[in-house]
Amino acid sequence: MSLKDHLLARIALEGPMRLDAYMQSCLLHPEWGYYTTRAPFGAAGDFTTAPEISQMFGELVGLSLAQSWLDQGAPAPFTLAELGPGRGTLMADILRACARVPGFLDAAQVTLIEASPALREVQRETLKGHEVTWQDGVADLPNAPLFLIANEFFDALPIRQFIRQGAGWAERLVGAAEGELAFGLGPVAAQPALAHRMEDTRDGDLVELCPLAPKIMQSIGTRIDQHGGAALIFDYGDWRALGDTFQAVENHQPTDPLAAPGRADLTAHVDFEALATACPCAHSRVTPQGVFLERLGITARAQKLAETLKGDALQSHIAAHRRLTHPSEMGNLFKAMGLYQAGQAPPPGTEA
Repeated sequence: MSLKDHLLARIALEGPMRLDAYMQSCLLHPEWGYYTTRAPFGAAGDFTTAPEISQMFGELVGLSLAQSWLDQGAPAPFTLAELGPGRGTLMADILRACARVPGFLDAAQVTLIEASPALREVQRETLKGHEVTWQDGVADLPNAPLFLIANEFFDALPIRQFIRQGAGWAERLVGAAEGELAFGLGPVAAQPALAHRMEDTRDGDLVELCPLAPKIMQSIGTRIDQHGGAALIFDYGDWRALGDTFQAVENHQPTDPLAAPGRADLTAHVDFEALATACPCAHSRVTPQGVFLERLGITARAQKLAETLKGDALQSHIAAHRRLTHPSEMGNLFKAMGLYQAGQAPPPGTEA
């Protein structure tokens, strides 16, 4: 039996399922889920994230957080947390870069928020030599100053999709047709969570909601507001989402998200407006990733690293810098969101 067979049987018994339920099953089903059965990152996986492209990304992210820590009086101890840490590459780069910041590593209690048992094992190997704690969610973090990173975490959270029909919305559902998974629409109904979208949509427009994202953001923002700290969130998306951004990637190539559930990564663009408005107790700033990295000196760092490189290694290094920062690559599509306590300075790189 496959996950597709399981989902078709479930639909036959219960009827069409919401898209967020479909995504949850595809990504985290205990037997067939994408993240629970493999480590999908890097050239050998299905996609490559910024930390896998170049060490420069993690180094600069770490130093931004370290400067925020210093600006807030170097509290000790503090929680250094990452949401969805992949193979642990980003945290490893952060810890290496911040080893030169006096007292930072001694005060840091490294905590990874990870649901996948397979990825926890990979992270344990990557971060060998560091004391690391794993938790299932933000709510499990201790009550302490929180310095948090999330890179391509929110894009993987399950979404719901709605198509405007007059004064109401029809939800896009996953059902079955001729033995295959297929999209359909539910009945038209009011959606209070989309009341603000009546002003910028018209009939036929599709709008996405991520039910989990505001809850996670509220928890992060409340902790920073109460205990101090800062957060840096990186993802692709924009200030206000409009249109269908649900996508699947397998072997670094786009694929049909309904074709082989559990075998492809499923994501959607992040609505940064929804993230920002979910945590009014803390301040936030959104900056294009390329601008963020340039403000922190990535070009100077790239030039320094290039001094010891030649041939293919040098060309790969130049391409990595371009991919992270150029507007036509990750520089504009990806955003850096800084979250910080009222009265404190925003994390370096996210300042106005």
